[in-house]
Formats: sequence, C-alpha cells, structure tokens
Amino acid sequence: MTATTHSLPRIMIEPVVRAALLEDLGRSGDITSQAVVPAGTPAHLQLVARESGVLAGIEVAKLAFMLMDENCRFHVLCEDGADLHAGTVIADIQGDARAMLTAERTALNFLGHLSGIASATRPIAQAIAPYGTTVSCTRKTLPGMRMLQKYAVRVGGGSNHRFGLDDAVLIKDNHVAIAGGVRSALTRAKESVGHLVKIELEVDTLEQLDEALQCGVDMVLLDNMPIPMLKEAVQRIDGRAISEASGGITPESAIAVAQTGVNQIAMGWLTHSVRVLDIGLDSV
Repeated sequence: MTATTHSLPRIMIEPVVRAALLEDLGRSGDITSQAVVPAGTPAHLQLVARESGVLAGIEVAKLAFMLMDENCRFHVLCEDGADLHAGTVIADIQGDARAMLTAERTALNFLGHLSGIASATRPIAQAIAPYGTTVSCTRKTLPGMRMLQKYAVRVGGGSNHRFGLDDAVLIKDNHVAIAGGVRSALTRAKESVGHLVKIELEVDTLEQLDEALQCGVDMVLLDNMPIPMLKEAVQRIDGRAISEASGGITPESAIAVAQTGVNQIAMGWLTHSVRVLDIGLDSV
C-alpha cells in the first residue's frame, strides 16, 4: 500500500459487503452447504494468489467471512498493496465450514476485482512517475462499488478524480453546447459555486483552451487530443491550470502522453473493465 493510502473503516464497507452476501443468499440461504456439510463442521482454509499482482481488498474479504461467522479466525498474512506471486498465501482462515463456504464467492469477487484494479494501476503509475504525471480513475465505476474501486486505484499508486457530481465542477462538451459556449459556461459556474470548489473544463480544440485560459479555470481536461496537440496545449497552459489528458489512453500509450508534460492521465477502464486477479480459496 502507498504511504498515503489508508484502509477504509468497517462502517463504510459493511453495507456493500452485506448487500453482496444477501444477494447471494437469496431466499433460502446456501442450500448446497446446508445439504452437504454437517452442522458444526470446522474448516481450515487459505486465500491463495494464482498469479502475480497487487493485493487490494483484504479487509473487505475478511468482513465477508466475519459477517457469516463472527467467531472465525481470519489471520491476514498480506496487507493491501503487497506484491503477490502465484502461490502466495494471503490469509489463513479457520471457522465454521458452512459459513466459510457461504462467504467464499462474495469474498473472492471483491478481492479479485479490487486486486485487479490495483494490479493494473501500479505499473502505469510507476511508468509515468518520472515525468511528474499521475494516473487517475473516473466516475466510470460499477454501481455501488465506486468507493471500493477508487480505494483500489489508490492502493495501486493512482489518484482519484471526482467521487460524485457534488465534489467538483466538470464542464463537459454538452454543458458548453447548452450553455452557449466556453465563456458562458465558466462564468455561470464561477457565479454558482463556492470558493473552495474547483472548476474543470473539457476542451477538444486549442481554440477552446485559449478561451478557457482567458476566463480562468482551475483544471483543463484535454480530451482525445493527439500527442502533438497535447504538447502544444501543455505549452499554452504554462502552469496556469492543472492539465489532464483523457480519452482512449492505454498502458502502451501512457508514457508518450506523460512525456507531453500533462499533470494527470485519466483512465476509465481501470474501474469499468479491468481484468480480475485470480485468487482462490483452498482447503488446508
């Protein structure tokens, strides 16, 4: 885990984990475990990585087991942010067999998905760091999972963009079109929000950028610009606003984008379509 990343408190993650368990339990509970496993049977299990990656979500997985068996012993062997390799034992678990098997899929769903996000974020964050650029996520998150997905991005060394519609102003192309132009949109935003609220404007032409800089803006989102245009945009900004590149940026193209001098690179796929990290639950 990075030095600035702190585990989320239980009060924040418990509603999400409870909802996932309730969805899985349905109307009759775990009828397979009830039928196959005698009541009171103990289980000794381990969470084990099947491939290399970065761990994220261990406390979420732990809570899934604890909610099913509050007396289970869940010994964390790897903390969030740890480098994993195939065969790494992440946690040792002992508890009621029925409860452990009931919690298994929910725990692994969270752990694999969040670790997948952290694993995808870290190499990008490390690759672009020498250029003074950071990678951030977006609001393209799975419903109900935003808090956890953004946490996983931080574990991987990335930063978070807006958490919602209410914590910063982001004027996009449709806002500009409906407002009647860049100047009108920025003027209205400044008149509406408080002095602590940052204002970011999305631009896709250098002409829009020039107008935004004349009006004054905290941050500029340079959308789908080719590398030469990005370089020119950063030169025109010249430190007067934070620059953010967005639109179809991949791990392969991230370094070239960072070399233009942009402050931030936004990648929506880190949360909406990242591959899960393969983690299993093995009986000991």
